[in-house]
Amino acid sequence: MITVTSVEAQSRFGELIDRSQREPIEVTRRGRTVAYVVSGHDMQELVEIRRRREEAARWYSRYRRQVAEQPVEGDAPALTDADVNRLVHELR
Repeated sequence: MITVTSVEAQSRFGELIDRSQREPIEVTRRGRTVAYVVSGHDMQELVEIRRRREEAARWYSRYRRQVAEQPVEGDAPALTDADVNRLVHELR
């Protein structure tokens, strides 16, 4: 990823748009990142990832509410350290 100042970005905007088709461009002002120039394809991927993350968060929230509403049936059996170690090694 290349980094350019906001002044450079203004004077080379067309070039940056072309270059963003190959890699994101970081734009800085006074040494701090203020923006990125990315391709339309990359932006669509980012939007899709965000949508999927939000969907997963909603699903997890519904799941947690559902679990919290379920009545607890008796005491859960206590797990020993040996039980936990055995379970962890089974999952590997």
